[in-house]
Amino acid sequence: MKMEIVSKKENPLQQRVEIEFTLEHLGESTPVRNAVAEEIAKKFKTKRECVVVDTIESVYGIGKSKGYAKVYDSKKCALAIENEYLLKRNGILAEAPATDAAPVKE
Repeated sequence: MKMEIVSKKENPLQQRVEIEFTLEHLGESTPVRNAVAEEIAKKFKTKRECVVVDTIESVYGIGKSKGYAKVYDSKKCALAIENEYLLKRNGILAEAPATDAAPVKE
């Protein structure tokens, strides 16, 4: 997987950098969100938990994908701003285990 940053926009109000990127993955499937987030974290010299990959869209038939991600200053900033489903999808917020048990009567 080869990554190229297409655009980078500083957003100081939300304490993040918004990036658009392209991925080249000839002969391979579309890279998974976690692998892309780790690559972005390396490029921006930050922790994996500060990167939220919003979208990865494959371009039909040519082994390329386009995407959008946000690199936060800290995990705390990401937790305060991002939607819960995106945090779960990116592995930043752990899903609570489902309980099938009936409520306990006191």
